[in-house]
Amino acid sequence: MTGKIALVTGGTRGIGRAIAERLLRDGANVWLSGRAADTVSATVEALAAAHGDDRVGGSAGSVARREHVQDMVDRCVARFGKLDIAVANAGIESGAHFLEIEDDDWDEVIATNLKGVFLTTQIAAREMTSSGGRIVVISSTNAFFMESHIASYNASKAGCVALMRTAALELARYGITVNAVGPGLVRTEMTEGLVRDAEHGPRYLEGIPAGRFGTPEDVAAAVAYLASDDAGWVTGHHLIVDGGQTIGVELPLDATSRQT
Repeated sequence: MTGKIALVTGGTRGIGRAIAERLLRDGANVWLSGRAADTVSATVEALAAAHGDDRVGGSAGSVARREHVQDMVDRCVARFGKLDIAVANAGIESGAHFLEIEDDDWDEVIATNLKGVFLTTQIAAREMTSSGGRIVVISSTNAFFMESHIASYNASKAGCVALMRTAALELARYGITVNAVGPGLVRTEMTEGLVRDAEHGPRYLEGIPAGRFGTPEDVAAAVAYLASDDAGWVTGHHLIVDGGQTIGVELPLDATSRQT
C-alpha cells in the first residue's frame, strides 16, 4: 500500500487503532479520528514515533456531525494530497432491556454507528470519484445474529450492511469499492467486561468453534485485504470474522443419528 492514503475513524483504540497500525505497516499513510483531542494527539504521537512523523496525522470530532467528517477528510487531503482508502470504524454501544431503552440512548447509538457510517462513506466517496478508492465499513455479526439488551446496536449494524451494499451498487461506476467487515466478539476495552466475566465469558466462548475470542489484529487483517488492490473486484461484500460462531450450532453425534 505504499503511497496510499487512508482515513480511519475511531482510530485511537481497539479495532480502529489496530487498523491504523496495520495500514501503516503495509505502507499507507494514515489520518485517524477520534472524539477526544488529547487521545487523538497521544495516538498520533505514538504511531508517528513508530512509523514516521510524515506518515500519520489526526483530528478530533464526532462522525455523527457532517461538518466534523468533512473537516477530517479535508485535513487528510490537505496533509497528504488525496484519499484512497476510508475505514468507517467509529462505533458505540448502549445496553438496556428492550422495554427500558431511552430515546436519547437510542439516538446516540444510531447517530454514531449508522449516520456516522453514512457521512464517512458519502464524504469520502465524493473525494474518490475521479480516481477510485476503497471504503470499508466495520459492521458486526450483530447485523444478523442478534444479542439481547443491545437493540440499538443490532439495528445500527444491520443498517450499516444495507447502506454498504447500496453504496457499493451506486459507486462502482466511479471505481470505488464498498465492503464491510463483520467481527464477532473481539477482545477490546468495550467487551472486556463480558470476556473476563467468570460465568458468561466461558459460556460465550463455548459458541466459538475456533476456541478463542477475536483480536483487533484479526479484524485489521480483513480490512487490509478489502482495502488492497487484491480486492479490486470485490464490492458489496460483508466479510465475517468471528471464529466460526455464526456458522451454526454444533450438536453431539448421538443427537443427530437418524434411524429409518
